[in-house]
Amino acid sequence: MKAILLQENRQFQLETIATPQPEPHQIQVQIVSSGFNPIDYQMTENSSERKLLHSPILGREFSGIITKIGSNVRDFKIGDAVFCGSGSMGSNGTYAEYICVPEAIAVKKPKNISFEEAAAIPSAGLTALQSFKRMKASLTDSILITGAAGGVGNFFVKLLVSKGFSNFLVTAGNEESITFLISLGVKPQQIINYKKEEIFEAALSLNGNKKFDIAVDLVGNKIAEVAAKLLKINGTYIDVTNFSTPESRNILFSRGATIHTISNYAYGLEKRYDYYKNGLIELSQLLENKFITPPNISIIGELNTRTVVKALWLLRENKTYGKKLIMQINKE
Repeated sequence: MKAILLQENRQFQLETIATPQPEPHQIQVQIVSSGFNPIDYQMTENSSERKLLHSPILGREFSGIITKIGSNVRDFKIGDAVFCGSGSMGSNGTYAEYICVPEAIAVKKPKNISFEEAAAIPSAGLTALQSFKRMKASLTDSILITGAAGGVGNFFVKLLVSKGFSNFLVTAGNEESITFLISLGVKPQQIINYKKEEIFEAALSLNGNKKFDIAVDLVGNKIAEVAAKLLKINGTYIDVTNFSTPESRNILFSRGATIHTISNYAYGLEKRYDYYKNGLIELSQLLENKFITPPNISIIGELNTRTVVKALWLLRENKTYGKKLIMQINKE
């Protein structure tokens, strides 16, 4: 099969390598589309994310068609269309024509969405769903969401709206993101444009000069410090980024906050496959019943190094503008 491999010099190269074969509990999938994530470029740098690099082939989510099944596979057949958040649980990453994954983490693709849209769901969708469930919010809780127009953020907002939540504020930094958030059901008065106004003052004013019950931080770094300052005493802080700062941690400690760090990776480490399957099934049902819509996508290109380099640059420079970046690998 053809695959894009990360070299020792941190450059990418298209190579022909052996096609992985399924183990007894695995399915072999011909990948149709692969999603890009910030963690992809983070794993190429000197950061804590490098420990997640289990294969020279990057990529952690995909959609495709089953081409072979292991001897013990019972829930799937050849020809089934599936999507999956493979993480480090697959035979290789998803910048490739084929992958083998445990059948226990794969789910059949909803019929009312495309392969490209399905490949955009697992990482952001599971992260948003975990964030939503762990914050245990009531409809009356005040919620601040930083970076709501991004991949996780727009899924999170869709979940809030679909469940009847309206007492929340979001931040965004450009008109395209603001327009997109309004299309999701967010009212203009719920949006803080951080390029035009200070988040702290604006959020406090819009929340009746009261601190927030819950802060969901999808940005990190300096914005994490602002979000921490806006949290009430004993409030709930959802940390999705792993980009907290010493100052934000000090603020949260001084406020007695309950901190939930969100990680899909944790479940893969312990082979908690039910987390992946049950989460994707729940998201599939919401999509099929049109309670939520699939993410906005941008198809960057086909399986080549130019596509990968461009996509990772857009992610690194934060120029995705709320769209999930997708690589088309095989035509459906």
